[in-house]
Amino acid sequence: MSEFPSPVYGLILAGGSSSRMKRDKAALKYQDKPQLDRAFELASRHVTNVFVSVRADQTLDPTRAQRPMIVDSVAGEGPIAGIRSALAAHPKAAWLVLACDLPYLSDAALDFLLRRRDASALATAYTSAHDGLPEPLCAIWEPSAAEALADYQAGGGHCPRKFLIRHGARLLEPQDTRALDNVNTPEEYRQAIATLDKAPMQLKIQYYALMREQAGRSEETLETSASTPAGLYEELVARYGFTLSRDQLKVAVNSEFSDWSRKLNVGDAVVFIPPVAGG
Repeated sequence: MSEFPSPVYGLILAGGSSSRMKRDKAALKYQDKPQLDRAFELASRHVTNVFVSVRADQTLDPTRAQRPMIVDSVAGEGPIAGIRSALAAHPKAAWLVLACDLPYLSDAALDFLLRRRDASALATAYTSAHDGLPEPLCAIWEPSAAEALADYQAGGGHCPRKFLIRHGARLLEPQDTRALDNVNTPEEYRQAIATLDKAPMQLKIQYYALMREQAGRSEETLETSASTPAGLYEELVARYGFTLSRDQLKVAVNSEFSDWSRKLNVGDAVVFIPPVAGG
């Protein structure tokens, strides 16, 4: 076995038929953004290479075509075909596998999963908050799982959860019991929209120079109802008494300079950059 664990790539499973939803779940919008985009951006904040898992007949679909894809290359249907195809496409990589119907999934949940990865197991997965069974579609699948998955499928198996029950995995108890709730029906979608639109967003904020002195901290994670950096800064001025005006600052969101009117999303990292002294 290698001294160093395999690199982790990201795989967003978007090859399902969405039969219960009767609409493409990957294209459903939450907080004004398609769920596939939200899931892709979330994974991209934690691993360097992210792909969308699709069937061969989905490669030209506009929702999927703008992202790097891994097309199913093995026989069979369902998530297990997507996972096996990813393992075949990059056999030296482990895969952070995420279903595309998890609108409550957070940066904190992925960070916890990745930090507790067991590269010696076939997979590292959360347990379900509802029944305690493994959650295979928010999990890290190791390269060593490839052969066992092929044997399992050849023997008639098709359920990745049953595979993990049979073969074992490093199992983690979720810190946020709702993070892994998926959305499969129109009613669940309506409930998710209502919940996410009302819930305060959790953001990561960093402060520098004078702002760090006035806030008494260099960074924090906080909940806010602000939808833009401009609104967020107004809240922070009221909280900490910041004396710099917006005109004196630049703002970056997820390490990219941003407009003050940009729409913020759950888990975004926001940095307010004051003027630099000297010349």
